[in-house]
Amino acid sequence: MHISEGVLSAPILAGGAVLAAAGTAIGLRRLDYDRLVTVAILSAAFFVGSLVHVPVGLSNAHLVLNGLIGAALGWASFPAILVGLTLQAVLFQYGGITALGVNTFNMAAPAVACCYLFRPLLAGTGKARAVGAFCCGAGGVLLAALLTAASLALTDEGFIRSAQVLVLAHVPVMLAEGLLTIPLVAYLSKADPEFFSARLAG
Repeated sequence: MHISEGVLSAPILAGGAVLAAAGTAIGLRRLDYDRLVTVAILSAAFFVGSLVHVPVGLSNAHLVLNGLIGAALGWASFPAILVGLTLQAVLFQYGGITALGVNTFNMAAPAVACCYLFRPLLAGTGKARAVGAFCCGAGGVLLAALLTAASLALTDEGFIRSAQVLVLAHVPVMLAEGLLTIPLVAYLSKADPEFFSARLAG
């Protein structure tokens, strides 16, 4: 779902950069420094997740994990995802430096949304937690795909078809992430019962 260099229009690039910068500033201001290790680990998981590719027809897509990151970090998802995307762009040329702001916003804004929408369910038990985990994993990918598609469509009408294909191609990834997030949430909750119930800073 990374948008490469030279694809987006200048207004979209500028708007994405401003929104990403604002989100990162809020995330850093609200970051609980006792959770820096957690932020670093989840940022690394986001980075590694891009290396796990899922075949989709003649192409492929990769895991995103932004929903889980959002539920765990809240607004701190912005700096965590920014670091992961920067390393992906520099080391593997996934996305581009000029598109970094747009790519960051497209991944991190859904993460924050998942925090507000599904974190209360993750703090529960049993079926409620499982449903919240699935929605968190699938919802994060869905919202990111929609924002990425919107970025393309708003740049040029010629990208509308590509935007539609992008969203459809990520349906299997949404389902896979939803199912993967269930055991991950169960593990984190068992390892630290306060992981999802603790109040996020800010």
